Amino acid sequence: MTWVSQLRERESLFRRAPSAHNTQPWTIDYRADEIVIGVDPERSLPDSDPTGRDLALGLGAFTETALIVAADAGLNVGCDLSDPARIRLVPAAERYDTIFHAADVDLRRVARGPYAEGLLDLVILAALEPGLVHVRSRALAGELEEADRWMFGTPPVARELRAWLRLNPRDPRYDRDGLTDRALGLSRLEARVLSGALRGYGLTRRLGLPTLLAASSRNLLRYDGSVLVLTGPSDDLRESGRRLLRTWLLLARFGLAVHPLSQLLDCPATNARLAERVGATPLAVFRVGYPQHEPARSARLSPSAPDHGDRAVRPVQQGLAGRAQQQPGQR
Repeated sequence: MTWVSQLRERESLFRRAPSAHNTQPWTIDYRADEIVIGVDPERSLPDSDPTGRDLALGLGAFTETALIVAADAGLNVGCDLSDPARIRLVPAAERYDTIFHAADVDLRRVARGPYAEGLLDLVILAALEPGLVHVRSRALAGELEEADRWMFGTPPVARELRAWLRLNPRDPRYDRDGLTDRALGLSRLEARVLSGALRGYGLTRRLGLPTLLAASSRNLLRYDGSVLVLTGPSDDLRESGRRLLRTWLLLARFGLAVHPLSQLLDCPATNARLAERVGATPLAVFRVGYPQHEPARSARLSPSAPDHGDRAVRPVQQGLAGRAQQQPGQR
């Protein structure tokens, strides 16, 4: 059995990689002696992620996850990031050097509910990779409310969010992708209210929907907790996505969960103030803590069936390079 076949048998595990709105925007092309990771444009977020930042971070996180799974299986696999449109997993002379295992991939958690009070321990902070800035959660509480108000008040972004919400278990996509009511920590009543508000967005927006929905997260950061900001150059966000994944896996080893707060970067005003606060370019922002309740896991697409000689699972129709050339717009 080839290394490609052996890694393919573990596809369900490296598909646990995170992505914005749980869109899982990657294509996987299994070839004779390489695996090509590309972009599925139908699973990208042109309105929510016009510059392709979250897309590139997700592709990097997916690559890092696959490398960790390969190393755990004893396979000598490396990655080639020279092509801006796709990523290649290729044979390597040695096993990927990582402290993580397949069990760490399975352990990672995203929790959007309440966290226990308390800042991150200094020992944990010291163990993290360079380029992470710690901010007290209370300092960003007002910023998050403004970012949420901006997000829900921007029609293309609100519509795109609605397209990836799975708020009813009877939705045929509920166990495939997107953000379910359980993953969001919503009660059935809260899920119905949110679904109804977004379904009648034209009217509810005029009636003050953005302010109402933003108010629901008003207290999300009003506690003594920690937020981490990943900073660094924006010339290769895929490498930053790999760093982000390693950070989340390390935090999971300490029993910590994370909650991405990308709207703070998407809103131009809050992005600018956050950059000034941390003194660098913010690439990702997320709160960290011990969740008070065990979070539900987001669904993942099923592994692709063996192609019996057909090389491409899905063709790559749009690369990261094309996304990077798009002009920033409202989310």
